[in-house]
Amino acid sequence: METLESAYRYIKGLLGFRLFALGDKVFTLWTLLYLVFLVVILVFISRFLKRWLVNRFLANRKLEVGVRQAFATIFQYIFVLVGLLVIFGTAGIDFTTLTVLAGAVGIGVGFGLQTIANNFISGLIILFERPIKVGDRIQVGDVTGDVVWIGARATTIRTNDNIEIIVPNSDFISSQVTNWSHSDREVRLHVPVGVSYASDPEQVRTILLDVASSHKGVLASPPPDVIFREFGESSLNFDLMVWTTEYITKPNLLRSDLNFAIRKKFRERRVEIPFPQRDIHLRSGPVVFEAGENAKIAAQRKEGSSE
Repeated sequence: METLESAYRYIKGLLGFRLFALGDKVFTLWTLLYLVFLVVILVFISRFLKRWLVNRFLANRKLEVGVRQAFATIFQYIFVLVGLLVIFGTAGIDFTTLTVLAGAVGIGVGFGLQTIANNFISGLIILFERPIKVGDRIQVGDVTGDVVWIGARATTIRTNDNIEIIVPNSDFISSQVTNWSHSDREVRLHVPVGVSYASDPEQVRTILLDVASSHKGVLASPPPDVIFREFGESSLNFDLMVWTTEYITKPNLLRSDLNFAIRKKFRERRVEIPFPQRDIHLRSGPVVFEAGENAKIAAQRKEGSSE
């Protein structure tokens, strides 16, 4: 019995150990453990509510995934902020003392946390303005892929190679971003084609339209089109333009399929695909003349030296 009482007093004394003071509030080990426990519970509940909002509550409203994700993230931030205020209040922390902590944090932001603060504010701008959203096909810098997650500090993009790249949120605000599916998922792809000068342009146009119309990934409306782009050095250059929604995440695969089919049709219709050619003309006259002149000059110099 005495052992239990001594252990109880030891634990009570340990939990009551004074760590530091903030204003009139004295922080003990028990206060710190209390705050950490409640904050962990708060974060867990906020994540659970966010998933419930995205997958259950807002899903029944038939909203897009990106819209649901944006609303749920904003709700999570507000919920965590209110929860922290309540936790600090139950711990007996005077909110006026938090101004000291806020000032210290402000100094830290000013000196060493500028990048983190910039990314966090950029994340809020992305969630409110929604230039990008989860599910969009985007290109920022050298990174191209689908947006799978928008966090407080960074956004996760998954490429076609199933590689997830973490991009800071500030890059989407300060850099040029190409969003292939911002308003809708219909995009137009260009397939350049060159044929020899002996080919009939109307026949080439017909073949290209037939190939495009035969591919299941090409939309019938808007219809594919062909333009005669230019007279090149060695070829007549055309541009096959097709619309697609299925291949928005893999445009190179659609171009490859069309190129295979075009090559096959050209072989069947005997349409030649040229390669760069150069004609070289060698003129021997000036070379012979220059050699003769050089020999004459050398002979004259030899005669002069012998005299």
